[in-house]
Amino acid sequence: MTTTPAATATLHGLPPGPKFPPLLMTWIFLRHRTRFMRKSQKRHGDTFSVRILPGPRRIVVFSRPEDIKEIFAADPSQFHAGEGNTILKPVMGKHSVLLTDDSEHMRARKLLMPAFNGASLRGYRSLVESIAKREVDSWTDGQTLVSLDRMNALTLEVILQVVFGVTDESRLERMRPLVNRMVNINASMLIAWSYPKLFTLPPWKSYFVNQQKADELLYAEIAERRDAKDLDSREDVLSRLLKVGRGEGHEHEALSDSELRDQLVTLLLAGHETTASALSWTLHELGRNREVLREALKAADEGDDAFLEACLKEAMRLHPVIDFVARTLKSEQTVGGWTLPRGTTVAPSIVMSHARAENFADAGTYRPRRFLDEHVAANTWIPFGGGIRRCIGAGFSLMEGTTVLREVLQRYDVVADEPSPNKLRNITNVPEDKAPVRLSVRH
Repeated sequence: MTTTPAATATLHGLPPGPKFPPLLMTWIFLRHRTRFMRKSQKRHGDTFSVRILPGPRRIVVFSRPEDIKEIFAADPSQFHAGEGNTILKPVMGKHSVLLTDDSEHMRARKLLMPAFNGASLRGYRSLVESIAKREVDSWTDGQTLVSLDRMNALTLEVILQVVFGVTDESRLERMRPLVNRMVNINASMLIAWSYPKLFTLPPWKSYFVNQQKADELLYAEIAERRDAKDLDSREDVLSRLLKVGRGEGHEHEALSDSELRDQLVTLLLAGHETTASALSWTLHELGRNREVLREALKAADEGDDAFLEACLKEAMRLHPVIDFVARTLKSEQTVGGWTLPRGTTVAPSIVMSHARAENFADAGTYRPRRFLDEHVAANTWIPFGGGIRRCIGAGFSLMEGTTVLREVLQRYDVVADEPSPNKLRNITNVPEDKAPVRLSVRH
């Protein structure tokens, strides 16, 4: 079913969509977005619109690959991704690579890219392996592992040590609770970000008091690292970012302390629970699919990271961690046959794209081999977005997830009994029951 008109029948205005009042629509969008999108697609077709606060803001959701391609390939000066993510500004900061557009975004991206290229990822892998080994060492035979909790703890350590470069245990003990609180964001907190007056009231006030304390530690770490005698030999992300743009002959100035803070918090919020959720969904699916698990265990033993990465990708397809990406139009634009007014936000739906039978045969089945033996068309598997705004940490996330998966499966078989329902927690989808799996030591 589709409501998108043929190319010869361009329509003006917004596509049809649910008629809920904006306040109710906002609450549904923040609490039950995945279920809502699927129901709306069945009722209104592949393209539909919603109105949410503040504003109300007009969002048009797309899911056909040709429409998604059109959005990702569009002129970024007229399709603002940073503006589309503005709800995140109170915590990520105005310099965040996710929230800036035009020349400011290109500068930030250019300075960040060296910390996430292939050579850098290879340098991070050994520390990710050691963190994963320590985590798996704490598990026991026969244990029921609450995988989301353990993967969250593990990926937090990766952020703190590999990204922030903090390895001193006393500093880690001070940072863990503060950083944990920063990422513990629910729907009511997101609403407050749209209405800053709420920041002075509980429970929002305590969140931002905690954020200020975390910022103090981050700024202190940045200042100390700038003066570190071993900076040139350090390979964590923060140290790499501090080295970019130094000296003469560089096109851009180095990142300021406030820019570094905003990018570090962005990497924390965008790369912590997202990777943890993807890993927990992967363990859950492997625990329910014995044939796939046998192949994954063999891959872990033989160092076949390609298959382990395919297991991760297929879990991210079947259980999208993020529902959609957004671009706000700076001028009237025609997208998917609809001429949309300036100020409209266009949103390629990751959830709907990943579930389309036209994109993925047996879309409801967990089948990692599709990423190795079949052609996955462009603009169909889009967990990291696309175009020039594709997630800068995509390679890091897949490297981290594959490394952790290998460490787990080299030592443990996993079993999961029931399908784990989805829950929208802040901006990420996680297993509602935290995806428990039973462990048994491999012999």
